[in-house]
Amino acid sequence: MSSFDHSPETTPQTTPMPGSTTAPGPTARVGTIVWGLVVLALAVLIVIAQLGVVALNGTYVLIGLMIGAGAALVIGGLLSARRRDKEPTTGKS
Repeated sequence: MSSFDHSPETTPQTTPMPGSTTAPGPTARVGTIVWGLVVLALAVLIVIAQLGVVALNGTYVLIGLMIGAGAALVIGGLLSARRRDKEPTTGKS
């Protein structure tokens, strides 16, 4: 038997104060998303090559993936910096 009572009378109800804002939750980093997509694309290309659908040159595939990943990281970083500049500062470093 548990000593914890699930009745509504014992659970405190917290309501946000009117006009207060809550901090946004953690967001995914651009690098994590881009490298995840690179790994996923590489896995798909390996499967396609193993099935014999198309013959791939590994050097060209890696060059293409690195160019795409680099471009995505630069664009994602610029968009992230632009969004961060629009947010009000809190005075903290």
